Amino acid sequence: MRTSRLEAFSDGVVAILITIMVLELRVPEGSGLAALRPVAPHFSTYVLSFVYLGIYWNNHHHMLHATERVNGLILWLNLHLLFWLSLVPVTTGWVAGSHFATWPVAIYGVVLLLAAVAYFLLQTAIVREQGRDSPLAIAIGRDVKGRASPVIYALAIGMAFVERWVSLGLYVVVALMWLVPDRRLESRLTDPRPD
Repeated sequence: MRTSRLEAFSDGVVAILITIMVLELRVPEGSGLAALRPVAPHFSTYVLSFVYLGIYWNNHHHMLHATERVNGLILWLNLHLLFWLSLVPVTTGWVAGSHFATWPVAIYGVVLLLAAVAYFLLQTAIVREQGRDSPLAIAIGRDVKGRASPVIYALAIGMAFVERWVSLGLYVVVALMWLVPDRRLESRLTDPRPD
């Protein structure tokens, strides 16, 4: 099967998730800068979650661009990823609404961790279907960022029960690691020869 329907569906889901999150933002009451204080937790968690969804959308796009065909397992693993991403708006609202309380911050990390695991499983299935010599497999290589992210998420989840601000900082660190799209894949798509 070709990837076009999978890409279109995934793009639509991510667009809806971002729309749901932005609709949860409230207009500040008042016209002074002090009116921004009550909405600051919601806006800051929205920004972080928007960046995360953007990272997944961007990397998913690059991964599927390097994918020639999909099978039933890949379709289900893609839905598995979208399931965890669909929980991002709920946990984002919970973190903001609780003013960064311990359990919401920890559960936010659990959702991020499980989304990372789902992405890894999807990527692994695609590589298995395409072959070890495919541009995607070669570009992924040792996948240091992909292996480090779940470890940092797990640490952040535990830190939520010690110091939730450190936990949130670790979530930001992972986002910063992935903010720039993986150049390995872009270079392989334009020049598929190995280094």
